[in-house]
Amino acid sequence: ADKVPEDDLKMPLEALHHAPSVPKTLGITDGAISSLVRWYAREAGVRSLSKYIDKITRKLALQVVAEEEGTELTKKSARKTDAWSIDEENLSEYVGKPIFTSDRLYSKDPLPHGIAMGLAYTSMGGSALYIETQGIKRGTDADGKPRGGGSMKVTGNLGDTMKESSQIAYTVARAHLANLDPSNHYFDTNDIHMHVPEGATPKDGPSAGIAIVTSKLSLALGQPIRNDLAMTGEISLTGKVLPVGGIKEKIMGGRRAGVNVIILPKANQRDYDEIPEYLKEGLSVHFAEEYKDVFEIAFPSA
Repeated sequence: ADKVPEDDLKMPLEALHHAPSVPKTLGITDGAISSLVRWYAREAGVRSLSKYIDKITRKLALQVVAEEEGTELTKKSARKTDAWSIDEENLSEYVGKPIFTSDRLYSKDPLPHGIAMGLAYTSMGGSALYIETQGIKRGTDADGKPRGGGSMKVTGNLGDTMKESSQIAYTVARAHLANLDPSNHYFDTNDIHMHVPEGATPKDGPSAGIAIVTSKLSLALGQPIRNDLAMTGEISLTGKVLPVGGIKEKIMGGRRAGVNVIILPKANQRDYDEIPEYLKEGLSVHFAEEYKDVFEIAFPSA
């Protein structure tokens, strides 16, 4: 076979020479490969991506042979258009509907009150993790005073570690609000329901602490958070921001979700410094030692 120039070795299939019976326009575009990676094959390595490309090439081969021999294919196997090029528009005709549909649950800017974006380490690399909180005003007794003490309910298929982290975050949020505005009794007059969406997916780990505190303070202060801000870091009972793992994967997940500003624990600065420069491009990254550092970035006007 002829040697392919090095400059042509850009994407799979682009460097292949076409046989005489193969249409010259047949191929997979860069956009289609990117879509495969983003919406179908997020796993580490290329095994899953390779399987999808194999699926596409088998179907293309069938269509080429059928065209050459004048054979009529089934509706499922036949081409829907006259084009032989696989791009983002017709990719689903060859590999089916995307496995992953969106990196963002909320597109509105700012986010609704009581919602913050955390970052999770997953088997697929990393992803946005939304923390939702809602306040339920408590009933009053005969004297018009709220019944009982403020309570919190958590849902979203959370593991024991994350449930414990949410309780610590609730205490930190109450303490921070009391210091910030002693006249604000939101947590005394409202019960709190915290939810992490995609309840069918189990979630655990301690790294959502600062995002949980931030979502609760957003609710209590009535101040929304910008939708391109994400954060990761555990919180101690005294408000210290503790280090977490998976920084590279979380940065990747944040970039995929369109995040521009990220808050990381100060203790993870070395981990951040070691990740490739292309992952840092365009990001504004802040490092926090105490929750007050997080608060100043999340609520600049408070």
